[in-house]
Amino acid sequence: MKIHLIAVGTRMPDWVTTGFNEYAKRLPPECALQLHEVNAAKRGKSAAIDKIIQTEGQAILAKIPKHAFVIALDEAGQSWSTQKLANQLNTWLQAGQDIALLVGGPEGLSDQCKAQAKQHWSLSPLTLPHPMVRVLIAEALYRAWSLLNNHPYHRA
Repeated sequence: MKIHLIAVGTRMPDWVTTGFNEYAKRLPPECALQLHEVNAAKRGKSAAIDKIIQTEGQAILAKIPKHAFVIALDEAGQSWSTQKLANQLNTWLQAGQDIALLVGGPEGLSDQCKAQAKQHWSLSPLTLPHPMVRVLIAEALYRAWSLLNNHPYHRA
C-alpha cells in the first residue's frame, strides 16, 4: 500500500519539506508516503475564487492513482484521535489498497474532490497554516504506524 498525499502548492518553505521528508522516510515500504504537488492557481484582487477551486480540484483529481481509496482533508470531516487514526491505518493496510489524501488550496477542496472521497478527515477545528498540514499529516501517520507496531515513538 502507498499513501499518496496530493496537495495544492509547490513552493513550500524549507522547514515544510524537511519536516515532511523526515516523517515520510521513517515509514516502512508497506505504507510509503509520497507527496504529489499541484500548482496553485494564481490569486489576485479580482480572482474568481470558484474558478480557482475548480481548476485546482481538476488537477487534484487527475493525480489520484487508479483504484485508490480517496480521503478528503476537510474541516467538516471527522476528527480522529491518534488511536482512531492508527485503527484507520490498520484497516487501510489490511485492505492493501493505495490511499489518496486530498489537500486543497487556501479556499479548500472543490465539490468534485469532496464527492470523490470515501472518507472526510478533519485534522483540527483550528485554522492551520496551509503548509503545516503536510508536516502534520506525515507526523500523524508515522505516529499511528508506531502505535500499531509498538514502536517507542508513541508514548500515550
